[in-house]
Amino acid sequence: MANPGLLPLAVLSDTSTKDSILQSVAAQIENITNPRTQNNVMASTAILAGLVLDEALIQRLLRRDNMRESVIYQSILQEGADEKERQIVVNLLKAGASLELITQVTGLTVEKI
Repeated sequence: MANPGLLPLAVLSDTSTKDSILQSVAAQIENITNPRTQNNVMASTAILAGLVLDEALIQRLLRRDNMRESVIYQSILQEGADEKERQIVVNLLKAGASLELITQVTGLTVEKI
């Protein structure tokens, strides 16, 4: 395919056979030779497919191990970790923990807290 960046959009097309479209897209993604591009296109496809298809089907058709290397996937993971860290800080503050204790537990600076 001349522009693999368009592959993730295919699953959003107006058709009743979205699962077979995803299967076709997955096969085309496998043919992308650049590993970074392949991982990013696969992750983008999974994200968009999640809007219209079942998660189990997506995971079956798209190799999850490749998606983990994608910058998109890594960014989403980091966002989740940051949110969890913020929630821990809020919970510790509500429980009356000192800033010193919170910095020790989280590794954050006082400024970040």
